Amino acid sequence: MQTHQPRILQNQVVVFSKNYLPLARINIKRAIALLVTGQAESLEFSSTQQWEVRSPSIVLQVTEHIRLTSGNPGRHWKVPPVNRREVFRRDNHTCQYCGSTKHLTLDHVIPRSKNGPHSWDNVVTACEKCNSKKGDRLLHEIGMVLQSKPKAPIHPAVAFADQFWKEQQSSVEP
Repeated sequence: MQTHQPRILQNQVVVFSKNYLPLARINIKRAIALLVTGQAESLEFSSTQQWEVRSPSIVLQVTEHIRLTSGNPGRHWKVPPVNRREVFRRDNHTCQYCGSTKHLTLDHVIPRSKNGPHSWDNVVTACEKCNSKKGDRLLHEIGMVLQSKPKAPIHPAVAFADQFWKEQQSSVEP
């Protein structure tokens, strides 16, 4: 026998840091746990949706935005190491020279033989054909151009906050 979750449990809640930085979207069950344990508080904006959740002992008003009441200084995010998996993820599994998604390798924009570092802003995803064509030369020597400038990944919370504010702005503009 399969049981269905009540519709309310399928809702998502946006979590803000103590300093009002949007951090992530979480399911309402996790939000309830944060609210009940005092680790978060509800935020009410003019357009905030609210759900009433009942248990035998309490009635809880859960809003679609909550704010953490304490920070966790022990949780630090580190920039991931420069490796094949992370570079492919950053570059969306696409050659940064021609846009191909087949036979991918890594390429140093400034070759290692010319003292190019193995760093986030010098390593890109390249297909075997483009990597072979470029070889041990600089881009301007053979007329190749990068589709996007390589850079280190940003903190997931910053990426989420950026996306969150873009969504908010587009929903407000006519």
